[in-house]
This record gives sequence, structure tokens and C-alpha cells, in this order.
Amino acid sequence: MNTDDINLAYKVRHALNEQLDTLPASTTDRLAAARAAALARKKPEASFLQVKPTASGWRAALAGFGTFVSGPAMSRLAIAVPVLALVIGMGGVYQHGQQQQIADLAEIDAAVLSDELPLTAYLDPGFNAYLESQQRRQ
Repeated sequence: MNTDDINLAYKVRHALNEQLDTLPASTTDRLAAARAAALARKKPEASFLQVKPTASGWRAALAGFGTFVSGPAMSRLAIAVPVLALVIGMGGVYQHGQQQQIADLAEIDAAVLSDELPLTAYLDPGFNAYLESQQRRQ
């Protein structure tokens, strides 16, 4: 149980205790029987320092490790690892896109430089429209 659960239990107990005098006797008897049944089923408190005499050395050495693995540090780690993987993946996708754009521009530059057009053709506004239409086709 975490602190919020314990606080809620205390608040419920306090609210029930305030109204205890106004409850009918049959209700208080049923509540007492339910409490007794719950206490009978309650597991004994186990301390992580208790070691069974039949436990092996490894089992005794790792007895407290289960509480560490399931503690709040592990839940934070369970959130941090996927977020970190997502950030790294998105960075990789961005880098790939940048490299692809550079390769496309280099291909256009190589095609322009190897072509035998006069220089005035490159200054024509229609030439830019032609280049854009060629990029859209690819």
C-alpha cells in the first residue's frame, strides 16, 4: 500500500467512527463480523530481513532485490526507457530525411552542371518551375 491508500483508509475509518453512534445495532454487528473475518484472512507481516532456515545462500542474498525491482525507481525507469527510445528514433528519422534531401539536391546540381544548356536558361523563371515539376514527379 502506498501513502495515498493509507491516507484514504484513515479518512474512511474516521468518517465511519464519526457516524458510529447513529448506526443501528444490526449494522454494527455485521461490521464487527466482517472485520473479524478480514483480520482472520490477513497475511502476517513479512519482513525482508527474515530468512527461512532452508533458503539457499543466493536466495537469502537476493531476498530484498524483488522490492527494489518493483519499487518506484523501476516504474520511472519503465517510463524513461521507451521515451528515450522514441526520442532517439525520431532523431534518426530526422537525420535520414535530411540526408535524403541533401542527396536530392546534389542530384539536381549534378544534372544541371552536366547539362548543355546556355546560362540564360538558368535565369529563366520557367526553368525553376520546370525543376519543381521534375522534383514532384520523383
